[in-house]
Amino acid sequence: MYRLEEETADDWWEVEALLDLCFAPGRTALSSYRLRDGVPMVAGLCHVLRDADGVLAAAIRFWPVQVAGQPVLLLGPVAVHPTRQGEGLGGFLIHECLTEARRLGWTRVMLVGDAPYYGRFGFRPLPDVIMPPPTNPARVLGIELVPGAWAGVTGPVGKAAVE
Repeated sequence: MYRLEEETADDWWEVEALLDLCFAPGRTALSSYRLRDGVPMVAGLCHVLRDADGVLAAAIRFWPVQVAGQPVLLLGPVAVHPTRQGEGLGGFLIHECLTEARRLGWTRVMLVGDAPYYGRFGFRPLPDVIMPPPTNPARVLGIELVPGAWAGVTGPVGKAAVE
């Protein structure tokens, strides 16, 4: 039994420790982190999964970015504690949060990840969307939450404007 909860400021360091465990501390050198610097996470979409004892099992985060001046939701990171992998927790978080993103009015989502894993959720390569280097272009994937949402949205990915 797991509880899905919106991530709070009190969860920050525990989630960061999970991300370091799953991806190594060097993860912050990735280009996607430059797009997140100084930009708040998307409220209502960043979640944690805790077991019945309150132990963190998994987490997912989303950030706003833009492509061609259009708002885009950047999924990631999503992490599942190594002792909980294989239970479907990552897939559960992705499904739940994409449903919520659609409900909140987001129309398109992108990420940098493995096509075989994320393809099962509907993510497809975005050959005309360019992440800052060093990013393997084959790992830039997107999904439309509204049909046609990616049509004409091409070019470099940039930081979202901070309000």
